[in-house]
Amino acid sequence: MLRPAAKFCRNCGTGLVTRIPDDGDTKERGVCPSCNTIHYENPLNVVGTIPVWKDRVLLCKRNIEPRWGKWTLPAGFMELNETASEGAARETVEEAGAQFEMLELFSLLSVARAGQVHMFFRAQLTSDQFDPGTETIEARLFREDEIPWDELAFRTTKETLHHYFEDRKGGNFEVHTLDIT
Repeated sequence: MLRPAAKFCRNCGTGLVTRIPDDGDTKERGVCPSCNTIHYENPLNVVGTIPVWKDRVLLCKRNIEPRWGKWTLPAGFMELNETASEGAARETVEEAGAQFEMLELFSLLSVARAGQVHMFFRAQLTSDQFDPGTETIEARLFREDEIPWDELAFRTTKETLHHYFEDRKGGNFEVHTLDIT
């Protein structure tokens, strides 16, 4: 049975019940039995970049859980009142202290089991100097043959990097979509 993340109605404070709403919906939701407000739970957006300097890609070694000590592209949860590219830029500055020019969307990966959608943008680094934030142990540039593939934190990072290097070889970057089940 689905358990709503919220326990109380944000409108009136009454405890929520889990049921199919009376509005024709087909999924169980958190519903307020007092004011009938439906409390939808939607996926979280994770946004990040593929920062590139010449023939190398910038990766960050995580200083937080999950997957402390593993490598990832700079990314994190999108905040309210920012666009996907603004969030990706913010996360890249926060995690890597990188200077860069933001480019286009490169990959969109749905991770249904985690309730997340990951979006990565290409980014052209304007400096090879970094000032990582507290969430990062180390920010470092890697050539394709140096990528620590077995030490990558997330499948979304691995899939995005595989597509990036394939597109780079072909000289044409496309938008890649993938459902990770």
